[in-house]
Amino acid sequence: MAVEASRIYLKHPELWHERMQEIVRERPLREELEKTKSKLCVAPEESRALNDKTETCMILAGAGMCNAGRILHHLRNNVWKEQTSVIIVGYQGRATVGRALVEGAKTVKILGEKTIVRASVHSLGGFSAHAGQSDLLNWLAPMAKGKPKVFLTHGEERGRKPLAACIQHRFGIKPSLPAHRAVIEL
Repeated sequence: MAVEASRIYLKHPELWHERMQEIVRERPLREELEKTKSKLCVAPEESRALNDKTETCMILAGAGMCNAGRILHHLRNNVWKEQTSVIIVGYQGRATVGRALVEGAKTVKILGEKTIVRASVHSLGGFSAHAGQSDLLNWLAPMAKGKPKVFLTHGEERGRKPLAACIQHRFGIKPSLPAHRAVIEL
């Protein structure tokens, strides 16, 4: 999905932020990727083949909390190696592999297997792609006049509860906060 989204962005540089346009003019992205021998892995078998590499390798994956997708195979095959560095970008929810790594777990359960963590793990915060509370309230504002039923299903309780209180105070709508795996009939 990230590869396809990137291809779409590359076709529309007129939509890029001005600074990004400058950077690409100075150092064309395609040329930079070719210099570094970067390879986009679209097919799962291409991605799995990275686990057989013996030379230095950097794997970039948009895998959220490291709980699903190809990143699990890469972590299982590499996180036990001392020479591996894992850089986690953005927030990691509780009870996720990503959070366990950031918090310094000595072992993690990946694909049902307990795996020793010898890799050095680094965390870069502040890169979340999720909207904050004020952004969500601004998004809801035009619809709030119709008093829609609001379900807050994503996020931890320490974020959902205050957001629910703000929605109730600002719009007079009492949001539902369903439990994990709850079934809601509409």
